[in-house]
Amino acid sequence: MSASSGRGHVRENLSLALETLRSHKFRSFLTVLGVLIGVTTLVGVASVISGLDNQFTAVADEFGTRSIFIFKWTPGINFHLTREERLRKPLTYDDGMAIRDQCPDVEAVGVQAVNWGNPAVVKYRNAEMLGGQLVGETPDAMRVGNTNVAEGRSFNEADDLHRRNVAVIGADVTQRLFGNLDPIGKTILVNGTPIQVIGAAAKHKSFLGDTGRDRTVAIPYWTYMKLYPQTRENFILAEAYPGRMTQAIDEIVGVLRIRRHVKPWQKNNFGYSTAESIISQWHQITGMIGLVLVVISSIGLMVGGIGVMNIMLVSVTERTREIGVRKAIGARRSDITWQFLLEAMTLTGGGGLLGVAVGYFMSFSVRILVPSVPSAVPLWAPIVGFVVAVSIGLFFGMWPALKAARLDPIVALRYE
Repeated sequence: MSASSGRGHVRENLSLALETLRSHKFRSFLTVLGVLIGVTTLVGVASVISGLDNQFTAVADEFGTRSIFIFKWTPGINFHLTREERLRKPLTYDDGMAIRDQCPDVEAVGVQAVNWGNPAVVKYRNAEMLGGQLVGETPDAMRVGNTNVAEGRSFNEADDLHRRNVAVIGADVTQRLFGNLDPIGKTILVNGTPIQVIGAAAKHKSFLGDTGRDRTVAIPYWTYMKLYPQTRENFILAEAYPGRMTQAIDEIVGVLRIRRHVKPWQKNNFGYSTAESIISQWHQITGMIGLVLVVISSIGLMVGGIGVMNIMLVSVTERTREIGVRKAIGARRSDITWQFLLEAMTLTGGGGLLGVAVGYFMSFSVRILVPSVPSAVPLWAPIVGFVVAVSIGLFFGMWPALKAARLDPIVALRYE
């Protein structure tokens, strides 16, 4: 058989399949409803996961590829802390200075003092912001954390040494308290303490429309300790020289193990992470969500496939005489097989295309209705959804197609 003849048979069988679907529109729609739901779930959820993944990666990358975060437990996404981790003694200011002085591959170190369980109330005249975060930082902490000062200046060693009541405020604090006014030189009240604004930070990238860094009021480290001498928790940020990240981490671990009296056979009683490791953690979480997505989509597709098989078996029974006529005038088994296979594949493929369209609509609706939740349909999602939908038709349509092809034409012609 020539290639052109083969293509002609495919076109003829496809035309017959489309004509059958057009004559049973409602039945066809109900048959592929499971496929539609499965593909819609795949495309819609994949778009949200992809958008969240892009947003989270951008936020983590904003800290810089050379930043190392050090705390008494591993910074990052922690769902459960062991009792030993919760009881660890805090890191100290001197730990940070030891890292700065004793680690040759570390370019800069910043130390933050913060009480995360005590949100700050920030006021300026009649404006008030609840849920702010007051932190004490050494002068290098902002640079290591890639915080850019949009207006004014950051505090310096002199501000820290003399424990001056000065602050660099986050973008949300600036907007909430000052609106379009220039905040530089103004005096704000933070938990009742007057503090002069000397700098306003640029807005950071946000995750789910929120970033705690934009609600921060940062004051010099020793000013913070003057106001809150009972504070014990310290967070250390280190920046490695370009291309020296591995060496810097090894040096930091060595210094802290000595300072915290960790014996050679004991595990670290502190934690560290990088932007890359936090992103890796996030990818593991989204990978698990993706696995659940595949299971949910598979259930919908399986239900749709069973529905297609049932309706195709009914179709074979209804069209027994038609099959007999076609065989009597020369149709081969392969023609009958492909007629019903193409009909099943067209049915599920149409359901897949509808699912892709609804998935795109869901993604668009999420962007419009909930701007803080990003959604971006990845290229693979509609392709995989459509291919799987067509494959479902091929798999579940095989039995009805073979049953139709094996009908005896004489028996088929006598069928009433």
